[in-house]
Amino acid sequence: MMPHGSEQAVAGAVCAAVFIAAPSSGQGKTTVTAALARMLRDQGKVVRVFKTGPDYLDPQVLAQASGQPVEPLDLWMAGEAWCRQRLHEAALVADLILVEGAMGLYDGEPSSADLAARFGLPLVIVMDVKGMAQTAAALVTGLAGFRDDIHVAGLIANACASPRHRELIEAALPERIPLLAAMPRDPGLALPERHLGLVQAEEIREDLEARFEASARALEGEPLAEALLHLPGVEFAPGPLDTTMSPELQDALRGRVIGVARDAAFSFIYQANLDLLVRMGAELRFFSPLNDDHLPSCDALWLPGGYPELHGARLAANQSLADDIRHFHAADRPILAECGGMLYCLETLTDHADQTHLMLGLIPGRGWMRGRNGCQGMQTAELPEGDIRGHAHHRSVTEGTPDPIGHGRRQRHPAPGEAIYRQRCLTATYLHLFFPDNPAAVARLLRGDRVMDLPAEELPACN
Repeated sequence: MMPHGSEQAVAGAVCAAVFIAAPSSGQGKTTVTAALARMLRDQGKVVRVFKTGPDYLDPQVLAQASGQPVEPLDLWMAGEAWCRQRLHEAALVADLILVEGAMGLYDGEPSSADLAARFGLPLVIVMDVKGMAQTAAALVTGLAGFRDDIHVAGLIANACASPRHRELIEAALPERIPLLAAMPRDPGLALPERHLGLVQAEEIREDLEARFEASARALEGEPLAEALLHLPGVEFAPGPLDTTMSPELQDALRGRVIGVARDAAFSFIYQANLDLLVRMGAELRFFSPLNDDHLPSCDALWLPGGYPELHGARLAANQSLADDIRHFHAADRPILAECGGMLYCLETLTDHADQTHLMLGLIPGRGWMRGRNGCQGMQTAELPEGDIRGHAHHRSVTEGTPDPIGHGRRQRHPAPGEAIYRQRCLTATYLHLFFPDNPAAVARLLRGDRVMDLPAEELPACN
């Protein structure tokens, strides 16, 4: 887990904050959160946005909308102390903190409601009101009354058809739950999606700008804008985490250069993971498997998740870079490959168009996409170096892979989770790891350390 140092007497920070939640996925939470962030940014406000749960795509969009970094908040994966510290640090610099929920308000363990209750965040419910009127009032009233440790401050009606539609919803709401805004039913405001979620911000930056500005204008003049000016501040106490690391962890990757794949095919990267590697002394060198001819000089490689299936032909064509990675692997140097990175390490990958592309061939087997069906969920990677929490989210399958060295441990189910493979010093899995959960294990993994308490025949074949 995160290293704990001596607690310091640091005063709490007070900042206005809102938690954006919904009755289910697909209601428009990210669209509304981005619109709100852009509206306030255009007014000269500093807005810090957080996304509940493990997510890479929504934070990219929200970071562009707000002009500020966006981090995940997850009570299970990151822990309460880590979340509390991030909120405290944001409150020191922000005029408003926005937290976007995940799924429905009460879905998951822990849920968005659990997170809002833990930190005393007032909730605003976003609801797609297409095909209903008074029923929207009934639903939000039920959500607000389901638990007594949360406070619902109002409703944002998304996809509202007309002024009359708005009037019907507003008239049915109880006085304690005002209608704060009605977003019009306009495809030009919605955020583009694909099979794993939103389209990556880098791919549609100019289009997003137009959508942000249009949605921000749709919120101007709404009661929401005035309500934000009168929000009571929330006090965010610092987490019980020392801002420094133990000397051992500070030097755990000192002098090590870690090559990190980062481009349109490999972009599922928590900023918290990068920050941790730097804090442990590592130098990061980013490279693009799509565009770079050669691997940078480095001691370890991290191939994160992303969309290799959308770029299979280009990845297969870049043989000079692929050969460098193969030589790196043959030299018994550490490689961590997560989800899309793991698919890249297989022999072949078949995309949505049923086109098969040659990949690196570091792991026997092939991968292929399977439409809308997929796997997701929180799991702990049980590695020889130590347990690391993370999550799975993919719509592909593999075949012909070797026996795994272990599996992920599911958060709340006894069935084995995602397979974990080890070929020489390559560790590969569908799991996306959250490095701050166990920095020491991450350091051992990227150093290629032997784990001394294992029998010799079970040791990874690393130098």
